[in-house]
Amino acid sequence: MEHVDAVIVGSGFGGAVAAYRLAEAGLATVVLERGRTYAPGDFPRSPAEMAKAFWDPSEHLYGMFDVWSFKGCDAVVSSGLGGGSLIYANVLLRKDEKWFVHEQALPGGGYEHWPVTRADLETHYDDVERMIGVQRYPVEHTPYSETGKTQAMQDAAAQLGLEWFRPPLAISFAAHAGAVPRPREPLAERPYPNLHGVLRTTCRLCGECDIGCNDGSKNSLDHTYLSAAAHLGADLRALTEVKGIRLREGGGYLVDYVRHDPETGGRRQGTIGCARLVMAAGTYGTTRLLLGSRLPGMSGALGTRFSGNGDLLTFLFKATGRDRKPLDPGGAPVITSAIRIPDELDGGQGRGAYIEDGGYPAFVDWVLQGLDVPGQVTRAAEFLWERFLRFLSGDSDTNLSAELAGLAGGSHAVGTLPLLGMGRDIPDGVLRLDGEGRLTTDWTVGTSRAYFDRLRTTMQRIGDVLGADYEDNPLWLRKRVISVHPLGGAPLGRHQGEGVCDRFGEVFGLPGLYIADGAALPGPVGANPALTIAALAERMCRQLIHGDLGPGAGAVGGSAPSQGAVDGGGRAEGSTSLSFTEEMKGRYVAGAAEPCTDEPGERLAFRLTITLDDVDRFLGDPERQARAEGWIDWPGGGGRRRVERGMFHLFVPDDGGAGHKEMRYRLHFTDVRGEPRTLAGWKNLSDGPPTHVWPDTTTLYYRIHAGHLGEGDPEGAALGAGTLHIRLADFLEQLTTFRTEGPDGASALHRFGRFFLGELWDVYGPDGCRTAS
Repeated sequence: MEHVDAVIVGSGFGGAVAAYRLAEAGLATVVLERGRTYAPGDFPRSPAEMAKAFWDPSEHLYGMFDVWSFKGCDAVVSSGLGGGSLIYANVLLRKDEKWFVHEQALPGGGYEHWPVTRADLETHYDDVERMIGVQRYPVEHTPYSETGKTQAMQDAAAQLGLEWFRPPLAISFAAHAGAVPRPREPLAERPYPNLHGVLRTTCRLCGECDIGCNDGSKNSLDHTYLSAAAHLGADLRALTEVKGIRLREGGGYLVDYVRHDPETGGRRQGTIGCARLVMAAGTYGTTRLLLGSRLPGMSGALGTRFSGNGDLLTFLFKATGRDRKPLDPGGAPVITSAIRIPDELDGGQGRGAYIEDGGYPAFVDWVLQGLDVPGQVTRAAEFLWERFLRFLSGDSDTNLSAELAGLAGGSHAVGTLPLLGMGRDIPDGVLRLDGEGRLTTDWTVGTSRAYFDRLRTTMQRIGDVLGADYEDNPLWLRKRVISVHPLGGAPLGRHQGEGVCDRFGEVFGLPGLYIADGAALPGPVGANPALTIAALAERMCRQLIHGDLGPGAGAVGGSAPSQGAVDGGGRAEGSTSLSFTEEMKGRYVAGAAEPCTDEPGERLAFRLTITLDDVDRFLGDPERQARAEGWIDWPGGGGRRRVERGMFHLFVPDDGGAGHKEMRYRLHFTDVRGEPRTLAGWKNLSDGPPTHVWPDTTTLYYRIHAGHLGEGDPEGAALGAGTLHIRLADFLEQLTTFRTEGPDGASALHRFGRFFLGELWDVYGPDGCRTAS
């Protein structure tokens, strides 16, 4: 059976973040995603393709839309590498600071409580925005300035005294930072290769965001976090659906899955073991798997705090813009702007919400116009819509003469503007499994009626300003809503009686099991939840890897202390730390006593993050010791193995006398057979001409020894030896990885750079010109 350091179930906003951060930390990481991989150009567009774009393997459907229907609520979620980012409307909004409520009473008893704050997430929000790349709709430039629905929302907000703004969007309107936004421009490459290997271009304003972006303009997770994770060695496995999770004897977890073959409809079963399991299959997927697993000690809160994030879809018919012409909601991204309705917590009345302009793909409008001869299709769609509304509402009017006359002749243009609402509904729903193991929910709009009524009233007022006819969606007339943001089911809590997982996402009583998706949210975000889910996952990963955020999840290494604790590391208050990442590749020769450069051998590589916890202390220490964390990739040792303890020494004297210095590495790891191993390596910096600087600083000689050897331990006979090198491309990437943390970042980086160059000058500078370091 296969065993790895970490398995991630799902590849949405929680799973993609975890994949990148755990791979970056050197963990052997596998992502199991039930859906397909979609490169730009792969998303369905024709009627035949759209008919197959749904997820139901029992019916040989392996598409990206998964539609769930429950009591009081329907939902559309996604399957595919990148999860919900493939079909969401690109909005990355932060949760309002005062909406992180504490012990706010719920109508049916209990309370909503967020054990995290906006301050806890602020830096992680920043990290996600940088990684994904956000831009606001560039209305200051043409052709974006001509978008009628954006102008209409701004005008309506001004007349109603409401806040209007352009939210951050995960869309590339400009080819690179600082460029003028233009449609269809080739996008600049990111620091890592795109896993699809397909050219991406800037947004062409087609409105196809919710059915998959065939241009790659959308900065979905496959283009960002998942491509970066794959570059670092994460194993992304599409069409692999998890069916159950179990405890592994001796610790950790077993994950049972099936591998789908869409061509034959076949399924191949498998199991993978791991020390850490991250559940990120979405609110429904994660909750269903946890309910079905019956893991011992699971909190009784499992299944609770379900909500639809206040989602509500309505329509404005015959809406007009500034020129008094019918609005065209196509020709732009699905969402370009938003109106904020304040909460009673921040000056409003009732529970707060957002209303965003909706849209539909431009090709739909083009098809309708092409078929409208003259206006039959438009009028037929309107006629059928009205009849459907009347049927659902129980309208007994059977006089269809006027409608039929209008259908047969006459023509009028209809500007239809969808409005997308979301906000703080009541998170009092409960998810359960029925007797046949199917997921069910107990949730209705009843307890949230005041919230929805306020939201609908505001939407109607927007329609009045735009001269439009307001219509609810048909589901509302049956006291149902449709959500694209289902949340809850495995909520965060302060203790096991309140939540399923702690404030970092680790499940109470089950070390190494984490929740990283919308299931972990103890209530509605209010705003679009994608950014908050990703920020919580960033925070979870930092705790999982470093264990430096306080009580909660364990650090990498299970019950072992974190790397900082092992070596007395960790940045002290008031100091400034510095880190950088180094990747080296080369050969290993089994049985060799000394490194050699010309003998054939097997592949070996490592990727390390070197951390100086206190730059000034490091520069003043003759040993100049830093921490090394990451992984060693050695097929003979079982593939990628985590560095359990790593030490790095920079520019320390060797036995060669004056003018000779070394960079030393000592890396502890465990091979696939459970045997402890030590990689002891060194770079020789010997007195010589400046042309030796590059080969000397980019060539590592090493031996691998049995056991975990300390720096003073006798090494004995080597199991093998070899050499590693830094390629030019990896060196250029390394230059971009320098990071500082603390109050003196820029100055500390400058001091380190002067020291480094001074040491090189001391070794390689011309005779008589050397200076002491």
